Amino acid sequence: MKIFKSGEIPEFEFKQAVKKPIPVRCVQINEPFKVETLEGTLEGKAGDYLMVGIKGEMYPCAKDIFEETYDIV
Repeated sequence: MKIFKSGEIPEFEFKQAVKKPIPVRCVQINEPFKVETLEGTLEGKAGDYLMVGIKGEMYPCAKDIFEETYDIV
């Protein structure tokens, strides 16, 4: 089994892809919070977002990541 290590990008011929514009629901939470996700319980910090995906899955999203990758419509 091949192991890919963080920061060591393998010498493959990568293609470029763009993430599909899939709408999700979100709300900014102004206090620390926990949410049960498909990967276990995760924590969000004050100011992070609680996201609800297309299948009803919930997960936290850090404020800085949210602001870089999402636009509120």
